[in-house]
Amino acid sequence: MLTTVVTTPINHVLRSASWASKRLQSFSGKTICVQISPLINLKMLIDTAGELQKIDESMNADATLTLSPLILPRLLARELNAFAQIKTAGNPALVEELINIGKQIDFKGIFEHDLSNAIGDIPAHRIVQTGEHLMQWQIKNIDRFVQTLIEYLTEENVFLVKPDAIYLFSQEINNIKLNIEQLEQRINKLAKQSTLANE
Repeated sequence: MLTTVVTTPINHVLRSASWASKRLQSFSGKTICVQISPLINLKMLIDTAGELQKIDESMNADATLTLSPLILPRLLARELNAFAQIKTAGNPALVEELINIGKQIDFKGIFEHDLSNAIGDIPAHRIVQTGEHLMQWQIKNIDRFVQTLIEYLTEENVFLVKPDAIYLFSQEINNIKLNIEQLEQRINKLAKQSTLANE
């Protein structure tokens, strides 16, 4: 059910950006798995038209893309560093093609074109601009939340420790070991001197 809900808008985008579906045609018959942790696991087949079709979940995927839901708004905004956060596995050529298509598709332009057919060019443009501002606002809020969470886990919570603190701790342990060795050498030296004096 979910796969069908997802493939319909994706195929609409592929039809609107016909160059993308043409590039996918060379991978006809290959299967893709998109995992959005922790709940979503979509498996799709590339058909001869370069579009995606639902397949049996038990089938093995030729290429797998695993991503966090936190980077979805960044991907839609086509932020290049967000694509670097996608974990990939499987057919390298297919994975590379999927990532490249994702970087190049202009979702905003497609949405604006579709909207302009219904309500006109100027209102469609304004709605898309407002949506873009809302998306950027959401991205900034996610960044702030993640940064706050990291600061909490490293500053306030004992579960995670900063690398600098680990390094200083190990240096202190090494210094203590060195002091103990020097102390042992002095004790041994004094013991020898004491033994010689008693003889």
